[in-house]
Amino acid sequence: MFWFGVLLLVAQNAVAWHSDDDLMSFKTLPDARAVKFDIHYEDRDSVSPGYWFVSPYLHIEPDGPISLYEQYQIGPHIYDQDGRLVWTGSPMFDNRNVFDFKAVSLFNETFISLILQYSHDGKERGFGMILDQNYEVFRKLPLRHDLGVFDIHEFNILDNGQSALVTNYLSEEITLEAFGRPGEKTWLEYGGFAEIDINTADVLYHWNSFVEIPLAETVHYHPNSRVEGAPGWDYVHINSVDKNENGDYLISMRFTNTLYMISGQTGTIMWRLGGQGHSDFSQDFVFSKQHDAKFIESSGTRHVISFLNNASDEEFNEEEISSALIVEVETGTTPMTARVLRRYNRPDKSLTRLRGNTQQLPNKNVFVCWSQGGYISEFSPDGKVLMSASFTSDRYSNYRAYKFEFTGRPNTPPDLVASVYGSDVTNLITTVHVSWNGATDIGWWNFYAQKSEFDRPVFIGNVSKYDFETMFMASGYMDWISVEAVHHNGQVLGTSKVHRTQAPNWKAVGWSGYSEVPKPQDPSTLETSADDTTNEANNAAEVEVIKATHMLNHSYEIIREIGGLFALILLLAVMSGIMASYLLIRGWRVRLYHLVPLEEGLPDEEHRLQPEMAE
Repeated sequence: MFWFGVLLLVAQNAVAWHSDDDLMSFKTLPDARAVKFDIHYEDRDSVSPGYWFVSPYLHIEPDGPISLYEQYQIGPHIYDQDGRLVWTGSPMFDNRNVFDFKAVSLFNETFISLILQYSHDGKERGFGMILDQNYEVFRKLPLRHDLGVFDIHEFNILDNGQSALVTNYLSEEITLEAFGRPGEKTWLEYGGFAEIDINTADVLYHWNSFVEIPLAETVHYHPNSRVEGAPGWDYVHINSVDKNENGDYLISMRFTNTLYMISGQTGTIMWRLGGQGHSDFSQDFVFSKQHDAKFIESSGTRHVISFLNNASDEEFNEEEISSALIVEVETGTTPMTARVLRRYNRPDKSLTRLRGNTQQLPNKNVFVCWSQGGYISEFSPDGKVLMSASFTSDRYSNYRAYKFEFTGRPNTPPDLVASVYGSDVTNLITTVHVSWNGATDIGWWNFYAQKSEFDRPVFIGNVSKYDFETMFMASGYMDWISVEAVHHNGQVLGTSKVHRTQAPNWKAVGWSGYSEVPKPQDPSTLETSADDTTNEANNAAEVEVIKATHMLNHSYEIIREIGGLFALILLLAVMSGIMASYLLIRGWRVRLYHLVPLEEGLPDEEHRLQPEMAE
C-alpha cells in the first residue's frame, strides 16, 4: 500500500520536474520559481545567525514582459543558511528588478527596505519601498521628478527612521574647456545624492557632483575622449552614500577611485580618500572601482569605514584580486592617515568587476556579496573563510546581498495542495503539500481532515517543517484538508483555508475497487488512540519517511542525467531501501492517525477548538 503510493508520487513528481535545474519549483506556488544555491561551509559553527537577503536579476536594465520567463523568479528573496527559500517577493513585484533589499530598523521595529526599479516602458520611475514584517507595503516613496528616476544603487534608511539617502543621476551639456577643448561640447552625466523624508518623500538635502568634482578627477575619461550625446559621460558614477552622527556624508565615486566626505553644512568636500593623485591621506593601501562605502564608526577625527575594493572594471584591473576592506581614517594628524584594519580577499582569488557590497555583522563577522552569479562569502573577523555560496546558474546575478536576523509574519494563510492516489481501497494514499511564504519560525505542521464542509476537523497527523514546502502522507482517502503552522514553542501561528483533495481520473490510473470511484473516508471513525510511546515512534517514522522521500526527489535530480533506464533502476533501489526501513521501524503497521498530547492535557484536535492562545 505504502509502496504503491510512493511509486505514484514519484511518477507524478517526475512529470513535474523541469529541465531548468537551477530553479526550485513548488506545488503550492506553481507560478513561482526560486534560484538555487551551491553552498560550501568551512566552519558552520562560526557563522553569524540570520537569513540571506538577495534579489536575483537577469539583466541590469528593466525587462519587458516578452523577455521574462513565464514563472516569477527575479526580485527579492529571503533564504536560510542552507539555501532553502523562506520568502519570494517576485509575484508581489510582478517579476520586476529589485535592488538594495535588506532588513532595516525603523521606529525601534524591524522592517524591509528595497528599491523597485523603474519600469521598462517608463511609466513608473521607480520607488524606495518599505515593507513591514507581514510583507505589506508600509511606505512607497518616489524621487522628486527633477532629480531623475529612482536610482538603483542606494536606499539607505538612517537610524532614526525619519529620512533616507538615495543616489541620483542627471545630465546636462557642457563645454570641454577643462580638457583644453573650449570649442567642443559633450553631454555629462553627473552623480549626486539626496536625503528624503520617510513620511512625505520631500527632499531635505541635495548634492550635485559637478559643483565640487572637476572633470580632471575622472579615471574613466581623458582629454581626448570622444564627445557623447545624452545621457553623456558618466564621469564619477556614484554608487553609495552614508551619513554620520555629525551630519556629514560619505560617498563612493567608482570612476574617480575615491571616497569623499561631504560637509552636511556647506556641501563642500572635507577630504578625499584614494583617487588618482588626489588623496588627502598618507595611506598604506590602494583601491579602485570601489562600491558600498559605509561608516562602521565615526566619532570626532576617527572614522572606520567598510567598502568593497573591486580593483577592476569591465576593461581594466589595477590589482589581481578583489577584496572587502575595513579601514581606519584619522583626520586629526598631520598628515592625515588611513590604514587597513582588515582585508578579506575574494575566496576564489578572482575579480568582481561590477557591483557588490560589504556588511559587518553584529558578531564582527563580515558578509560580502561579489555580485556575479550571486557569489557571497562570510568571513570571521580574522579573515577565515567560513562560508561561500553562489547561484547554481550563471545566468542570474545579484547587485548586493545582506544577512539579517528577521521574523516574518505573513498575513495571508498557508498554501496547501492535497491529492489522493491508489488503485483500490487497500492502497489509497493522500498526500498534502504545504508552504507559507515568508513565515520564518514554523516548528511543525498539524494536519486535519473533515467528513464534509460542515463537520468539525479531525487531527490526522503532524510533521516537522524541513523546507519551504513540506509534504505529508496519510493512509486512505482524506478530504476537506486544513493545516496549522505551529511555532517551536507550541503556539499556533496560522491556519490555512479548508481545501478539497484533488482526485485523479480513476479509470486512467487503473482503479479496480468495488465501487465505481472511491469515496472520501470519515476521519472521525479511524483509529486515533494509542500508547504515547507508540505514537511518538510512529510519528518519528513518518517524519523520516517523508524526509527520505524529499531526499529522493533531490537524488533524482542528480542521477537523471545518467540516463533513463539506469536512473529508473537506481531510483527503485533507493525506494526499496526506504520501504524496508519504514516497515522495520513501523513493525508492518500503518497508522498515520493519532493524537499528540499537549502540555494542557488536551488532544490536539480538541485544543484547536479552544480559544486562541494569547499573543
